[in-house]
Amino acid sequence: MISLESLLAQFAYDPKNPLLFNNGFFVFFFTLFISLYYCFRKKIAIRRYIFCLFSLYFFYKASGFFVGLVIFSAVVDYLLSNAIYKTKQAKARTALLVVSIVVNLGLLFYFKYTDFFLRLSNELFHSEFNLLNLALPVGISFYTFENISYTIDVYRKELVPAKKFSEYLLFLSFFPKLVMGPIVRAKDFVPQINQPYQLTAEGFSTGFFLIITGLFKKLIISDYLTLNYVDRVFASPGSYTGLEDLLAVYGYAVVIYCDFSGYSDVALGIGRWLGFTLPPNFKSPYQSASITEFWQRWHISLSSWLKDYLYIPLGGNRKTSWGTWIFMGIFLASLVGALQLTGGLSWLHTVLISLAVLVLILLPALLKPQSAHRFTGLNLMTTMLLGGFWHGASYNFLIWGALHGLGLSIHKIWQEFTGKRWPMITGSRVYNTLSVLLTFHFVCFCWIFFKAENTDTAWLMIQQIGSHLRMDVWGAFVAAYPLIAVFIVLAFLLHAIPDSYTQRIPLRMKAWPMAVYLVLFFGFVLLYGYFKAAEPVMPIYLSF
Repeated sequence: MISLESLLAQFAYDPKNPLLFNNGFFVFFFTLFISLYYCFRKKIAIRRYIFCLFSLYFFYKASGFFVGLVIFSAVVDYLLSNAIYKTKQAKARTALLVVSIVVNLGLLFYFKYTDFFLRLSNELFHSEFNLLNLALPVGISFYTFENISYTIDVYRKELVPAKKFSEYLLFLSFFPKLVMGPIVRAKDFVPQINQPYQLTAEGFSTGFFLIITGLFKKLIISDYLTLNYVDRVFASPGSYTGLEDLLAVYGYAVVIYCDFSGYSDVALGIGRWLGFTLPPNFKSPYQSASITEFWQRWHISLSSWLKDYLYIPLGGNRKTSWGTWIFMGIFLASLVGALQLTGGLSWLHTVLISLAVLVLILLPALLKPQSAHRFTGLNLMTTMLLGGFWHGASYNFLIWGALHGLGLSIHKIWQEFTGKRWPMITGSRVYNTLSVLLTFHFVCFCWIFFKAENTDTAWLMIQQIGSHLRMDVWGAFVAAYPLIAVFIVLAFLLHAIPDSYTQRIPLRMKAWPMAVYLVLFFGFVLLYGYFKAAEPVMPIYLSF
């Protein structure tokens, strides 16, 4: 028999088995929550408190006592945002905003970047700091950005702050998106909190479609590819041929998209069932014909946040600031140090590479000094470097961000100098197809640094692909990994389906009887049971 102690232990935080959507305990959690939520659906205040309590408990089950950080940051930013709103003096309002930003970034910096800079100091200056080995609070990168955007919007007088603390706490701790996003804006979310609850046939079908397709992408495709191929190759790329390494890169492109977009879709679907409409976070990003379009389709909540709260304040397309120049100086100095530490290059090659990067960034300003867009590359590079660093404290993420910054800068240069000069070429289907393929492979190249454990592993994989690309092993690969090949091809075929078609599917589903939904659900459960691994695969963005 199950003892009372072991039963109660199921309700406590287990670091080896955090509460996520694919956790068996989540079924019990969500059933209890939705039952109470529905019973009090017409009592807005009680419904709000129920949501807050369950959201905080969800976060406790996912990250333990780090739930205290969510409560602390909610209290701080609730008080500061209301103080900003009520204060009339410009300097006082600015000081309050600075306090909010410092507190939020200070917490993020302490937990996420302290060891990185201690390690960097030890490497560059031979200091002997002991690493703190701090555990990273789950979701801190996401709710930190939500806090900052909230107070900035209030400061800009674009948002009236929440009058009730429970409203702000619910916005910040809303459990479907708390752990891994999307990064939600308060002006999109808070007005929905006190709306009457109603679940239409279309809302139910849309939520079901998002949840089932999201779980299929995450639990079936992404997890299977991760465990059975991608992780193995990236752990030791030198043990595989160039073709196998290349297919692992393609596989990781599938994995990270299915993993993150799948989890986001589940969050959106649960939100729809609970009466909340969250903004989409992905729109078939690998269909993009440029790196600029890619960032309009990939992790939309992050890219739009970086645009509104970093890129535009830095000057956007029109100008630059002293902060940008200072940051670029720090970046170039860091690039020199990183190349020396991890690349094994001579000082001459290091300096030449750094100068080439700087020239590419400043090319529009050098060729067209009077252009209104001459500093676009500088601001884009700064934005993407910080975006890369947001993902993690490592050289690989900085390189990933720098590559995307360069890609965006080069595309802006291409747009600046081609404009409408070659409409017959740039508007053709052949040009668009080649652009999609080029963009996809550039993104895949960048994924190598994103996935690899360190820069040495990334360079080894690139070297293997570049010098040992043997096509004659294709038959042996298919024979050894038949399901891997099927899943990669299947994922890209599904991804190629036009968005306009997939958006119509839930509209057709709303007329289905409940029996069809149940059959589909149990069919998915059986499929998941067949492919389920012995150990759960943690979502990739759980570590960010």
